[in-house]
Order: sequence, then C-alpha cells, then structure tokens
Amino acid sequence: MDKIRLKQLRESNNITQLRLALDLGTNQNTISRYETGEREADYSMLIKIADYFNVSLDYLLCRTDKK
Repeated sequence: MDKIRLKQLRESNNITQLRLALDLGTNQNTISRYETGEREADYSMLIKIADYFNVSLDYLLCRTDKK
C-alpha cells in the first residue's frame, strides 16, 4: 500500500489516525506505521481499508488513479 495515498485518503475525509484505527479494529500506532512506511498492511487489512474509503485495491496500491 502506498503510504502517501493512505494519508491523503484519511486527511481528505477529515479522519484522525485514532478514529481510523478504532473503525478498523487496530491501534493508532499501526496506522501511523502504515503512513510512514515502517509497516505493510496484510491482505485482510488492505481490503478493510479499501472498503472503508470505498476505493479499489488498485487505487490503494497506486496501480491506478481511479478510485
């Protein structure tokens, strides 16, 4: 997952890291690490994030610019 794309999605929807973490069933530190590139999301988390923001996995992975 592209770290910049996740942060852009989160910020453009006015969602804090904490809110996103709670909604996805994880913790704020994990979201922070995704956004800094220190950690990669597994497949199930990628699907949760895509569903949460109503975007495709290809968009999250920067394979397309179409949401």
